[in-house]
Amino acid sequence: MKKVITYGTFDLFHEGHYRLLQRAKELGDYLIVGVTTEEYDQTRGKLNVLDPLLTRVENVKKTGFADEIIIESSPGQKVRDIQRYEVDIFTVGSDWVGAFDYLKDYCQVVYLERTREISSTMLREQRHRILRLGVIGTGRIAGRFMTEARAVSGVNVQGVYNPRWESAQEFSRRWEVNAYRDLEAFFQAVDAVYIASPHGSHYGYAKAALERDRHVLCEKPMVLSRAEGEELAAMAKGRGLVLMEAIKTAYCPGFAQLLGIAGSGTIGTVRGVDACFTKLADPGSRELTDLEWGGSFTELGSYVLLPIIKLLGTQWSQLRFDSVKGENGLDLFTRAQFLYPGGMACATCGLGVKSEGKLVISGTTGYIVVEAPWWKTTYFEIHREDPNEVEKFSAHFLGDGLRYELSDFLSTINGSSRSDFKLTRKESVALAGVMEQFLKENRS
Repeated sequence: MKKVITYGTFDLFHEGHYRLLQRAKELGDYLIVGVTTEEYDQTRGKLNVLDPLLTRVENVKKTGFADEIIIESSPGQKVRDIQRYEVDIFTVGSDWVGAFDYLKDYCQVVYLERTREISSTMLREQRHRILRLGVIGTGRIAGRFMTEARAVSGVNVQGVYNPRWESAQEFSRRWEVNAYRDLEAFFQAVDAVYIASPHGSHYGYAKAALERDRHVLCEKPMVLSRAEGEELAAMAKGRGLVLMEAIKTAYCPGFAQLLGIAGSGTIGTVRGVDACFTKLADPGSRELTDLEWGGSFTELGSYVLLPIIKLLGTQWSQLRFDSVKGENGLDLFTRAQFLYPGGMACATCGLGVKSEGKLVISGTTGYIVVEAPWWKTTYFEIHREDPNEVEKFSAHFLGDGLRYELSDFLSTINGSSRSDFKLTRKESVALAGVMEQFLKENRS
């Protein structure tokens, strides 16, 4: 008898789960299905799991494909289970290709093609529908997003759109999603969009999505002018849609903890914020060759502006930019200096220029320092006048961090939580205003 084993969360059970189990059963004579516990899902970074374990087990049982159901509760259990049950074949979906190759020492490993499209009709009676998500853009961040999306329960990435058809097809093959040549057909196939296209196209795509009553999660900077930000915010509010700017730092647990401590009076009144984010870049990259939308500030400025606006607000009295530019006129190293009534701030970013990337928050009784990469916020310290008096804090930051913004996006759509305080529409509009002023002063 040929034994097959597979594992999964099986949350919000849908046709993709059904087809996976069906094909797994066809691989052998006896199918063992491992269903993960909530606690194990949390340790491996799975967010937003809604159904309790018993419900998920019962849904697997109802398919009739599982000859035996076991519970997965710890790392390393797969190897033990394969040996214990004398398994011949281990199988999972192809979105995990390569991740379980280490099991080839114990049995055959088979990756089954994922279900590219989840039908909304099958899901209408569920308490929470699966969010059918479409991706606009096929660059590096879109690829990282695909990996992160599988860590968020209740989301299925159904398709990709890029006006460059060859790029859309290549992305489609790599990530096993549908590619769309026609933008209207793309919108009809999804409930929400993640916009990861070049900066200058964000406004047009976001507006088109909102006009078709699609929720929008848009990469930073969401737009490049205050007027565009205000227009999109008003449109989303009027239509009852979720519009979120995808600055991942805003949604990660450590940064939320940091803001809470800084705003609690622990270091007194906040008087200053200094944020720096620099990285080396390929001189031939889009960021350093796109004369209209490239440069260090449009690429990294949203990160360094975020803690300033969150802690000191949107009502600054003065804003000044200083930049070092490359031969093509794009900024390689930029500092934005803010003056507030009772406070000041400096945002520094660089591409091809490297500096010590810290976040320092200065208060009347102490200061907070977060070492690079502070934008992931896994560790920070509170210092006071006495150099021996140091408080230390740590927090999780899983993967590339995009799962946090996607989880909050999904939860807000479902009405199960309110996460818009993490980055309000007013703050996004203010960020767009800073970008607008920078571009006016630094681009011909």
